[in-house]
Amino acid sequence: MRLRGWHGAVVLAVAVATAIALIAVGRHPGDPLPREAAPVATPSASPAPTVRVEPEPEPSPTPSPDPAAAADARAGVLGTDVAAAGDGTFVVADGEQPAPGAGRAVLVRVEVESGLPVDVDAFASFVMATLNDERGWPAVDDVSFARTTGEAEIRVVLATGATVDALCAPLPTVGVYSCGRNGHAALNAERFVLGTSPFVDAGGTVEGYREYLVNHEVGHLLGHQHEACPAPGAVAPVMVQQSIDVGGCVPNGWPAAG
Repeated sequence: MRLRGWHGAVVLAVAVATAIALIAVGRHPGDPLPREAAPVATPSASPAPTVRVEPEPEPSPTPSPDPAAAADARAGVLGTDVAAAGDGTFVVADGEQPAPGAGRAVLVRVEVESGLPVDVDAFASFVMATLNDERGWPAVDDVSFARTTGEAEIRVVLATGATVDALCAPLPTVGVYSCGRNGHAALNAERFVLGTSPFVDAGGTVEGYREYLVNHEVGHLLGHQHEACPAPGAVAPVMVQQSIDVGGCVPNGWPAAG
């Protein structure tokens, strides 16, 4: 009986010690055991969206201007289909233009045969710019050219081959050549538009040939006659028949240059 009493005392002592320990940590006998806290998930940062940077498009290269097209525009040439014959009627370029220089004023009327692929006003501007160029007849003959729509000392006429033949008779222009006679510089339209092989093949340009054609035929009306190439490799005088053969000279359309 004493052993059982001792055992009871031990059990009681253990119980009291346990209660004291629980009170020390803030719990009381009979409280449920704490559940283990579930781990709190830390939200992960969303990946940054991928930004696709498109490269800047390369600018389109600016096309280089076509020198031949620019020359055609200056001369009023709208196409290359030139008829062999026209109706013989003419369109006179509108407008008056005073002589820009101090030399003797020469009145010029500019005309284009009806139906040619040529802008009349642009052609007239080309003719007058050529005639009054400082490399032209003003530097040689002390003249200055004025444009009129009325009576004129010189008519510059762009026409088909058949019409030029009629204007130049009895000279044999044979539907190909031009002339300066009887007060008109009659220019073969096909040659003016396309140029001629002897001039271009010798190193000239179609635009240069157009300048030559105007200055050469007007030169006849100012009293100048044909000349020959002075020496191989020399600059051709403008009165050389460069539509036929430059004679070994360098092609040239300017009176003051050759």
